[in-house]
Amino acid sequence: MAITADGHGEIAFGALQASLDIEYTRLSVRFNWDGSDEGDQVLGDGSAELLDDGCIESEFAYRNGDQAVLKAKHDTSSTAC
Repeated sequence: MAITADGHGEIAFGALQASLDIEYTRLSVRFNWDGSDEGDQVLGDGSAELLDDGCIESEFAYRNGDQAVLKAKHDTSSTAC
């Protein structure tokens, strides 16, 4: 997920590639997305929130379909490729 300061962004998740229209606060973002999944046109909405433990929890929902919840934590022990 990439978020820009102008209220837009992009996401790539599995076969999903989509553009984001974003509304955000200091600790969270809400977004509508529109893109393709394995060549099919899809759209939906979602959110991402900074949790107290420093993790980010994101929810993605396809309109009239599946949902996914992802949780990410910064790993300070990893090295750059």
